[in-house]
Amino acid sequence: MTIFICGDSTAATYAPENAPITGWGQLLEEFIPGVNVVNKAVGGRSTKSFMSEGRLVDIEKTIQPGDLLLIQFTHNDTSDLVWRHTDPHTSFAANLEIFVDTARIHGAIPVLMTPIPRRWWRAGRIINAHGEYPDAIRRVAMQRGVILLDVLAESTRIIEEMGDEATVPLYLNVEPGLYPAYPDGSRDDTHTQRAGAEFFAKMTADMLREQRLI
Repeated sequence: MTIFICGDSTAATYAPENAPITGWGQLLEEFIPGVNVVNKAVGGRSTKSFMSEGRLVDIEKTIQPGDLLLIQFTHNDTSDLVWRHTDPHTSFAANLEIFVDTARIHGAIPVLMTPIPRRWWRAGRIINAHGEYPDAIRRVAMQRGVILLDVLAESTRIIEEMGDEATVPLYLNVEPGLYPAYPDGSRDDTHTQRAGAEFFAKMTADMLREQRLI
């Protein structure tokens, strides 16, 4: 079995010179020994741009019956840029269904995932930074009988339990002078460094086991 990942920068694989940014898809194989992971997630992609660039078609060339297709988008679908923006009630949901149908046509198993949260706090809680898109994912999963990994809900719960200060190192928050790629440091509560990537990769692996997919 091979696990294919479709997604954006939060799941993408990064070269060592770009450290410390690390996507959860980059580390997933560490938490599921013996399973081949093909990470097709790319920074800046939405459901719309991922498909328009032929990335889903490329996956079709090698995906086999029994493989898993993990589908996790949102961050860039919310963009105002016309080449990647989608509407949660129409085009976003329709695009997700294309990913689902593509997997099923080839005998693979589609798995929908809600996005990782942005680490944006208000009054001790993580605020909803994704609008109506996560609910659209949940709705498509229910309507089409697709397995859902609700990463957003579960990770938000855990992050809130951990608290603000303890979760700073999960995201791309680093001091100046530590990494050549970030000479001025970074304050980024959307992308993750290794600790955060491990957090979300392990959660994904655990959820896949709970669903008896691995």
